[in-house]
Amino acid sequence: MLTDRQGQLLEFLRRYQRHEGVMPSTRDIQKHFGFASQTAAMGHLRALERKGVIRRLPGKARAVVFPKDHQSRSQMLDIPVFGAIPAGFASDNPQQAHRHISLDLRAMGLASNARPFALRVRGDSMTGAHICDGDYVVLEQREPRARDIVAALIDGESTLKRFIMDKGRPCLRAENPRYPDLIPLRELTIQGVMVGLVRAFNRTES
Repeated sequence: MLTDRQGQLLEFLRRYQRHEGVMPSTRDIQKHFGFASQTAAMGHLRALERKGVIRRLPGKARAVVFPKDHQSRSQMLDIPVFGAIPAGFASDNPQQAHRHISLDLRAMGLASNARPFALRVRGDSMTGAHICDGDYVVLEQREPRARDIVAALIDGESTLKRFIMDKGRPCLRAENPRYPDLIPLRELTIQGVMVGLVRAFNRTES
């Protein structure tokens, strides 16, 4: 039987994974519950593990699974990170995978045959959508719907913006009033539609 605090922590783990696509770090847990240290957060995780409601996978950061539904619900996949994408003014974007991140497809609402990819965000034009410089956006190649956040190639340059249909014409809109709408002069190609966000990496990484 779980204590009240353990029940709250278990619910926090599930909710955080649904919203962020990854498990919270011990620092995230410490901050959320006001624990005195990360050691205290780790102690609560160990207590949940002893009671069999979570299982921590050795050698993987943030790797916590729920044994009762892991086999039916979890499907981990290493997805490629294709460099960086401006969340500012459009610019050239290198498309060469230089690392991978592991994500649970089903936790992100993706089909088992999905082939998502990730891009590292540079800039502040999407802060109104809680997408910050240094975050990783997870994208899927599909046709966009109005107001989807997309990685787009507009007149030969890449950017991350919200896809808008204005009087039947497409444009790209920032989530920061300092940036104007981008209207294609010649071409607009949607490279991917955002399906998740990962905020789990060192922001000083180049």
